[in-house]
Amino acid sequence: MAAVVAVATPADAATRARFVRPGAFDGTWNVTFTPQAGNCHASNTVPFYVYGNRVSSAGGGRVTGGVSRNGIVSVTITLGASHASGGGRLAGNYGAGRWSGIITGDRCSGTWQARRG
Repeated sequence: MAAVVAVATPADAATRARFVRPGAFDGTWNVTFTPQAGNCHASNTVPFYVYGNRVSSAGGGRVTGGVSRNGIVSVTITLGASHASGGGRLAGNYGAGRWSGIITGDRCSGTWQARRG
């Protein structure tokens, strides 16, 4: 009798990671924007809602964007005359990336971090 042993390779893990189940990122995400350049000084936390491959506002401002099955996210936010665009990645219950835009008339950019909850 012969035994068969399956060994997972790093390539197998990478293939599985590309095929996250649909809706894996669904829920409300609290996203903290931290300015790093420009005349913007305050960090702000904004709730976003993810459903399927869409990102929308969960309170305050207009949010449009999407998230791929592997967690790559792209979002545009508009609140009054201020607007910003950002991109990054979600994984599990956390996410991070970069953003840039015009906030109260000043060009600014920085990083964002997100937590689902």
